[in-house]
Amino acid sequence: MTEPAESPVLAAVAGRRSWSKVTDVAPSDEELLEIIGAAGRVADHGALRPWRVIALRGDDRVKLGRALAKADGDSKPSTKPLRAPLLLAVVVSVKKSKVASWEQEAVASGVAHMISLLLDDAGWGVFWRTGGATRAKAVRKAHGLQKGEDLLGWLYVGGKPGNGRTGRRKTSNAKAHFSRMP
Repeated sequence: MTEPAESPVLAAVAGRRSWSKVTDVAPSDEELLEIIGAAGRVADHGALRPWRVIALRGDDRVKLGRALAKADGDSKPSTKPLRAPLLLAVVVSVKKSKVASWEQEAVASGVAHMISLLLDDAGWGVFWRTGGATRAKAVRKAHGLQKGEDLLGWLYVGGKPGNGRTGRRKTSNAKAHFSRMP
């Protein structure tokens, strides 16, 4: 019997890493639409699609920096949003449904991770930034969030630097995280 070829999906997932420093190039809206469309195929109990993605480019990132400063009680705008040319704000939009809100948030998180994997596979550097500011009033307002919506965080997206390390993360010890029902 011949040995099976490695799955391209498994290889993409195993090779994924966060790129905390990225260059000033970013994918086009057209490329993002294709990626977001594919990411929307994530498992979704009730097919509610309880998520949306907001792109922040250019001065949108400055506006976010001001909102982050306000949320932190600082007078000087945060420069964190300027660390990448594109930020993708991932929003969970909880729908009235028999499907619990935590399940809907899990779907939105799955979409965010899938977008991250697809961007990485397409050659873009990505890292996911979260934190308490995602629920701050000033940050919610800056993103135009509605009742029933929460910000899960931002995918910072840009080019992979040429001198960046290309090493893989260590694979998780699956045996330490896997068991059978007692």
